[in-house]
Amino acid sequence: MIVANGRLSAFGAAMFAAALHLTTAATAQLIRELDLSNPAALGTRIEAEPGAAPAIRVTTAWPVVVNLAEIRNPNVEAARLVFEARVRSEQLVGTAYLEMWCHFAGGGQYFGRGLDSTVTGTQDWKTIRTLFILQAGQRPERVTLNLVINGRGAVSIADAKLSKAPL
Repeated sequence: MIVANGRLSAFGAAMFAAALHLTTAATAQLIRELDLSNPAALGTRIEAEPGAAPAIRVTTAWPVVVNLAEIRNPNVEAARLVFEARVRSEQLVGTAYLEMWCHFAGGGQYFGRGLDSTVTGTQDWKTIRTLFILQAGQRPERVTLNLVINGRGAVSIADAKLSKAPL
């Protein structure tokens, strides 16, 4: 390997990565090949919610994070971001909540999770939310909005929106 000033050179890093890839490929043992020919076998289905437009219904056999939106350059600072939606659950073993990630210049990523605003079991439509506080000078480059289902069952979501409020 080529090391300069205590750092691995780009060439050295490439050679190391290639050697690692060859070693891994030669010694890897297949555990399971995924059958992607049948989407129903994947364990998660997203479809339009019958009778409630616009809304979606997520049915899952295991925990899943559904990315609902990514908002680039939201042009906001010194505010409270509020991500809220109407959500209902059906035979949900576990909980479902909203999650918001704020991504900043330089690679910083921080999140807000609505762990105190959830649905579980079988619940009718209710509004849940999560917050993120932005101080003066904090301007996210993008905001990612997710529905987190921490369990198995069905969750429907409608009227999802991101708002800003003063601090």
